[in-house]
Amino acid sequence: MKTITKTSRITPEILEELPSPVWLLEEYLLEANLKMLQQIKEQAGVKILLALKGFAFWRESDIINDYLDGTCASGLHEARLGAEAFGGGVHTYAPAYKTEEINHIARISHHMVFNSPAQLERFADQARRANPYLSIGLRINPEHSASPAEQYNPCAPYSRLGTLSNTINEETVNTIDGFHFHALCEQDAEALEGVIEAFEAKFGRWLKHLKWVNFGGGHHITRHDYDREHLVEILRAFRARHPHLSVYLEPGEAVGWETGSLIATVLDIVHNGIDIAILDTSAETHMPDTLLMPYRAEVRRAGEPGEKPHTYRLAGNTCLAGDIMGDYSFDAPLQIGDRIIFEDQMHYTMVKATTFNGIQLPAIAILRKDGTIEIVREFGYEDFKGRLG
Repeated sequence: MKTITKTSRITPEILEELPSPVWLLEEYLLEANLKMLQQIKEQAGVKILLALKGFAFWRESDIINDYLDGTCASGLHEARLGAEAFGGGVHTYAPAYKTEEINHIARISHHMVFNSPAQLERFADQARRANPYLSIGLRINPEHSASPAEQYNPCAPYSRLGTLSNTINEETVNTIDGFHFHALCEQDAEALEGVIEAFEAKFGRWLKHLKWVNFGGGHHITRHDYDREHLVEILRAFRARHPHLSVYLEPGEAVGWETGSLIATVLDIVHNGIDIAILDTSAETHMPDTLLMPYRAEVRRAGEPGEKPHTYRLAGNTCLAGDIMGDYSFDAPLQIGDRIIFEDQMHYTMVKATTFNGIQLPAIAILRKDGTIEIVREFGYEDFKGRLG
């Protein structure tokens, strides 16, 4: 498999042109990820969708459409975004649908996946009347996952997500075209292999009646150490066992993985047992997964505490005491006005960001492949006020 390298092209001159805080997408890094995914598609004979829940940067839809087969949505608003801003099919799944949204979702979707036999029985006929070409699916729970965090494990005990094998019968299967499952979180091909084995053991007898299967997301395909060759082997083997089935994957994080950063500025430095740098960004509002997962975001040219001569706690500009990014060390003392670059902050951060405390949302910018910078949007007071009435 062809090796595709990814190296940031941010220079000091580029930093001077940017507002703060700002999400900066590097367009050529996005294309590098898309080329990796295209290799998987071609070699394994599968289709890959963009999961909007993880990466919904529709301003880059033209380049994404060149490589992927459509989008997967989690409800009406994402389905609308997929239909209006992206190409290919719109594949919609929600844990539960509202009656008043069924017709709209069905009309703009190509696949519509229901979470339970009850929702399927209640809404499938209505959805097909709204769109006779709609392909109906059911999300199933393979009851197998190696998810690294329980809150991200769709197959955990008592999960509301997906239908168990002992509640499916022939009547149910005769009303659908496909199965969908989602069981992974930032994992390698080996984890998918285990899920597929469990899936076939529990649901394999029904596959001959279907047209497609969707292996969901959580595939960390564009990570530098992901075993893409093994993924191709797994997918080819599954397709050989079930040649009548179309196979879909729907990574979101893998599309946006390491394609850009969140750039902030040091506003003040205080000392309380340790040196604390207060930034014009926030873990709580702009990087919520660092607190929820939790994980420690990488900072460019910074090390672990004590690794370099000068250690600081990086903290957000909110009233939340726990609004802390972590402790980092630097070669030189930080100064007010210094830029801090948080690596790999394009996926999930942009779609989850809030305006808690009235904190200004980061601007959005693109470093184009030709080296030019486009400031896509800057946010202000009216954006904060408009969300509240």
